[in-house]
Amino acid sequence: MNLKIKPEIRWFKGLERKGPHNKDIISIIFGSLLANAHGEKGLLWEGTKFKFSQKGVHVTYILFIYKQLSELGYCNSNLPSFRIKLCSKGKLKRVVKFSTWSYWSFNWIYDLWYNNKIKHVPKCIEKYLTPLALAIWIMNNGAKIHGKFKINMYLFSYDDCLLIIKALNNNFNIKASIQSAGKKDQYMICICKESMINLKNIVSPYIIPEMKYKFN
Repeated sequence: MNLKIKPEIRWFKGLERKGPHNKDIISIIFGSLLANAHGEKGLLWEGTKFKFSQKGVHVTYILFIYKQLSELGYCNSNLPSFRIKLCSKGKLKRVVKFSTWSYWSFNWIYDLWYNNKIKHVPKCIEKYLTPLALAIWIMNNGAKIHGKFKINMYLFSYDDCLLIIKALNNNFNIKASIQSAGKKDQYMICICKESMINLKNIVSPYIIPEMKYKFN
């Protein structure tokens, strides 16, 4: 596994960045793509890069992701900066964003996740839904609501949710159901109560202290 990537990687062209990539990096990317991260694929020799963002209130989490990627040379070593975003009803929100370098060896991930630039859950998600990927996804999109643990899937279709339900059951013996998020074609995955202890045991080693409140 290529655990140490020289800082000079930033001067390479995307085609020259070919990995290999260790399992944790793949897990971070897949878990983030289940949430609000997205990929951007250039021309063949430019490769693919992944973009990450988070509201300012969760700056500790986004800096955790940044740290994992930057220390291995996957992105700029400069700390991400805050930006002010104008949201609905004139509200202003702080947003932190950063992206990886473009890698030719990231193209296969983009091709799995995107069809005509629309993101969907790949049919092979079961293969890549590791405990770390699950924890990353939960830290992004999970919340305890009315005694149940729910994970939003607003960006995905009902069929995408079915793939996740199957992967959770087969990989971790976690039982879950699909619920409406209250709007047309928007869904949430609800973890069954009997699987909550199992879920917590699986992801706890990867949940950063600032995100442990999600299980309280």
